[in-house]
Amino acid sequence: MELRQIKYFIEVAKEEHVTEAAYRLHVAQSAVSRQIAKLEDELGVELFLREGRRVKLTRAGKIFLEHIETAVNEIEKAVTAVEDFLNPEAGKIRLGFPNSLATKTLPRVISAFRSQYSDVGFDFHQGSNKELRELVELGEIDLAFVSPVPDATSEIDTHIFFSENMRALLPNHHRLAKQERVNLRDLIDDQFVLFRTGYDMRKLVIDACEQVNFEPNVGFESEDIYTIKGLVEAGLGVSLLPETLLVDQTPPGTVSIPISVPRVTRTVGVILTKARPLPASEKMFYEFLIRYYNRLNQFSF
Repeated sequence: MELRQIKYFIEVAKEEHVTEAAYRLHVAQSAVSRQIAKLEDELGVELFLREGRRVKLTRAGKIFLEHIETAVNEIEKAVTAVEDFLNPEAGKIRLGFPNSLATKTLPRVISAFRSQYSDVGFDFHQGSNKELRELVELGEIDLAFVSPVPDATSEIDTHIFFSENMRALLPNHHRLAKQERVNLRDLIDDQFVLFRTGYDMRKLVIDACEQVNFEPNVGFESEDIYTIKGLVEAGLGVSLLPETLLVDQTPPGTVSIPISVPRVTRTVGVILTKARPLPASEKMFYEFLIRYYNRLNQFSF
């Protein structure tokens, strides 16, 4: 059974006339008649009743038409989907990101991208660095924002867009709240509010504390940045968060203070698989990201 035969059948069923169908299809009448006959032979049933110059569907023909139109519609959708996939300005980008980039970094860059490519859609996936890496490796997504950016491997490529400082987030009534800078070791007796185990942001804070010879006392854990901020605001602990999450976003009842010792920074960038080339839309987005952050970094100096 060929798609050509099916299209001829649908047109004849619609026109109820072989000559008219041939005219609509821009082919010879004999070609239409021949393909319909082949289709009937393959199915082993007559699809049309011949009534002079006109034709009408048999009962079997009506049943076949009902189902084959659905199949053709799905084929057309599939073709359109592939065309969109190959068209960078009309596809859909499968993009992963961690919670710590959801409030400021991601919305800004997506807004800038959509101002140039308004027809491109996004399918977002949120998770930890580990979860996002697994999604990329499995092919569930093609590109993921991560922070901090891991080292490249034989399976995963990486690109760092920028680095930023971490700041201490303290309740207003904290003993160090009025200091201009904080030595991380001065928080040795405090309870910390951190991301859950498995999040690289948690490991970054723990590693920083170990640099000044103490292990933080973790009183509360969460995977949500707003929950972490809220717990600090309630006076239930202290935290270390990236400055982009605190500039203009420091909760009432808290202060964010630069850390003098040690210098604590996080990198922000993307990971992508080496196992397959990026689809057209993702490749266009990735190249946009590189240009976007190159421009921002030029103005930051």
